[in-house]
Amino acid sequence: MAKFEKRLKGDFEEFLDYIDHKIRTGSISSSFEDGLDAQVNDSRIATRVYERYSMVGGNRVSLNVTVLGEADDLFVSAISSGGSRGVFFKVNTIGEDTFLYKLEDAIEDYIQMTI
Repeated sequence: MAKFEKRLKGDFEEFLDYIDHKIRTGSISSSFEDGLDAQVNDSRIATRVYERYSMVGGNRVSLNVTVLGEADDLFVSAISSGGSRGVFFKVNTIGEDTFLYKLEDAIEDYIQMTI
């Protein structure tokens, strides 16, 4: 399991669409599995779950992305998992790390675009 969290400024819908596009087009095997959208007063939250095939691990890995927003303040948390072949210990987590790194790069690019 790998985890990434970031606070940033931006438009909630625009950011959500941006990362969805980046994840889905980042790998030929990427797929959207399910999601949730909710609003409480002025705060919005969206959770997205993606999967992709990891050639290195020979298995599928998942990426759970949660975006919390109020006005132009955004918080994103992403957790990847499923890249291990070990029965009792995690072995070879390269696939889940790579999935998360691609999202990290996309978020950093978004921040640079909105400055």
